[in-house]
Amino acid sequence: MPNWVQVLQEIQGTKVDNPLDSVRRKYLSIMNKYTDRNVIAYYSGFLQKPGGNVAIDDNDKNALMQAVHGLDKSKGLDLLLHTPGGNTAATESIVNYLRSIFGNNIRAFVPQIAMSAGTMIALSCNSIVMGKQSNIGPIDPQFGGMSCAAVIEEFDNALQSVSKNAASIPLWQVIISKYHPTFLGDCQKAIQWSQEIVKEWLCDNMLQGRDDADQISETIIQRLGSHQHTFSHERHIHIDECKNMGIRVVELESLDNREIDGCKDLQDCVLTIHHTYMHTFSNSTAVKIVENHLGSAMIMNMSQNLSMMPVNMK
Repeated sequence: MPNWVQVLQEIQGTKVDNPLDSVRRKYLSIMNKYTDRNVIAYYSGFLQKPGGNVAIDDNDKNALMQAVHGLDKSKGLDLLLHTPGGNTAATESIVNYLRSIFGNNIRAFVPQIAMSAGTMIALSCNSIVMGKQSNIGPIDPQFGGMSCAAVIEEFDNALQSVSKNAASIPLWQVIISKYHPTFLGDCQKAIQWSQEIVKEWLCDNMLQGRDDADQISETIIQRLGSHQHTFSHERHIHIDECKNMGIRVVELESLDNREIDGCKDLQDCVLTIHHTYMHTFSNSTAVKIVENHLGSAMIMNMSQNLSMMPVNMK
């Protein structure tokens, strides 16, 4: 399959005004030929531009509305996800929007990384396509970069320590004083919120019709949402662990092995698409791109004060 260097060479050898866009959209179109399904890529440049506006937010609804426009909704959706996560409220709204358009006929592809809220979106789909290199992540929410689960854990440790040794009160007063008085309650509600909506999505789609849906969804929630299981919000959870906890995972390597337009199989096509996005973020001011297989896109660009930039190529 084309590797990073080979994809770069193809981009450099493409003699058009915007070779990055041209090559990227070429392979999105080829993916549509493989699947005969709508393809939307949601890609963040968080690996190349960690300080940019790379997280999931409400602006993404506008981008997805642009990408959905003009598609044959009866063909379902293959959603390519590469994101560090983001706002829970925006994530919930995005999932509700996409499901109102495509119903349960949405399949998530994770070519490399879909963390946190990106994992939540993937779990709302009827299956997740992952390769050997792919990972999702924990779904425990964060406030200002702090893990809500870790905050609750710290409060619990304080209570236990103080109940056993009153002399530790001054130490814990200093530690706990960094939190706002209502912060603990906010953390508890945020955890409950994220777990409840993901469980509902799992039971309504991925696990729909299964007698053990409630049990499996609870296992998934506890494995992905519990700080005791994941230890860190940055934990990378790969395909075998996903299967073991009951997530419906499809191996990218097992899909369509036809050769189409230079791609030797669907895996080849998907990973080439991924490389084209990585090159786009490395060689442009783009920080986030949402586009479909028809070439309709919205690009968030740092040089444009992070404004949304509509692009159409049909």
